[in-house]
Amino acid sequence: MKPSFAKHLLFFVALFLLTTATQAQYLWNNDSAFKAGRANSGRIWGYMFGDYYYKGHSDSLQRGNGNQYTGIPKSRSAFQFRRIYLGYDYNITDKFSAELLLAAEDNFPAGNPPGSATSGDELLNNKETFYIKLANIRWKNIWPGTDLVVGQQATPAFPLLSEKIWAYRSIERTISDIRRTPSYDLGAGLQGVFDPKTKNFGYNLLVGNGSSAKPEADNFKWFYGDVFAMFLDKKLVIDLYADYERLGWVPENGDIQYGHVSRQMTKAYVAYNTPALTIGAEGFINHLQDGVAATNKSDGKTTYLSPNATGLSLYVHGNIVKNYLRFFARWDTYSPNNKVDNNLYSAYKAGVSTIGNYVDGTPIGATNDITYKQQFITAGLDFTPAKNVHFMPNIWYNHYSTQLAGRTGKINGDYDMVYRMTFYFVFGK
Repeated sequence: MKPSFAKHLLFFVALFLLTTATQAQYLWNNDSAFKAGRANSGRIWGYMFGDYYYKGHSDSLQRGNGNQYTGIPKSRSAFQFRRIYLGYDYNITDKFSAELLLAAEDNFPAGNPPGSATSGDELLNNKETFYIKLANIRWKNIWPGTDLVVGQQATPAFPLLSEKIWAYRSIERTISDIRRTPSYDLGAGLQGVFDPKTKNFGYNLLVGNGSSAKPEADNFKWFYGDVFAMFLDKKLVIDLYADYERLGWVPENGDIQYGHVSRQMTKAYVAYNTPALTIGAEGFINHLQDGVAATNKSDGKTTYLSPNATGLSLYVHGNIVKNYLRFFARWDTYSPNNKVDNNLYSAYKAGVSTIGNYVDGTPIGATNDITYKQQFITAGLDFTPAKNVHFMPNIWYNHYSTQLAGRTGKINGDYDMVYRMTFYFVFGK
């Protein structure tokens, strides 16, 4: 009986391993088959980045909206992950493919109450957890050069082009990403080129909820679109982007004068991009209709203003030793409110256009200062001992200065300074 039992056991073990191996071929099909769009081919991929950081100086008023160092005291040091991605891409047929991406990201400063609106992607016990960032199906070439994408997907704002050319998301977000323009949304989009043979001219359109991974909370949709052109053998890249979302509608009623509350961004991007050297510039104007409530000096009543938030980012990165050592440097300037008038108004508060007490990424804090300008600088080296493995010593600096009159002390000028050793590695692609 024992030899017979052993034979049967070996048979079932062999059958199980054979079945598992057959199923696994769909997961572990070689990358060339996946890239060729072969049916039933897929790949698991991911990347991670984080740092060892030391906080050299801390802004006394804890400004800086959602950056990961706001509120962290001077001399604090720690190891941290800022993003962990785990994705699976799958070709259903040569015409249809699916994408799933799980993400764990530290989007907000450490130390906020667990489960609060600014505690990042954390459980109630402060442990980070994955959430579904992308989940979509792509219908390829619904007409020549254009794909239809339905589901949770990357938006045209920056992930499809400008973020890739910046190439250092592991160091910092693009300037429009910092201001909370969605990088992903649930909706339906068209991604295409006007010239399928050369792919030098293209466009991306998306209609989404405007709530990223969260359920829709209103009847208003976010509309995104960009057009791009590439010249000089794709070295010169130009991109024009715009979006629009109505954030609320309140009829005029007594002293309440606001009505059409909305956000509308226009952004331009240009880069000269080669493997040896890249120079880029990205700037935006974000119109916030009835986005700020200002107190009149004359009678104390409220006037609703429609300011333009503006930002400009300039950067360069390139080779020092090819395939081994690179450098990067970037400077940003940002102003949330061009309607500051110290002769007419005594205070500025968020209008009804705020979501979660934010006006275009600027929080309502104890100083009630939604007017402060920011200057951001980062620079460092990128050491690559192997392909897809990076170690990057860098500095992270953000300076704050108010536009309000009569303020004294550090509200007129203070900063966060962080020294970091960033690590970044990619697998599966």
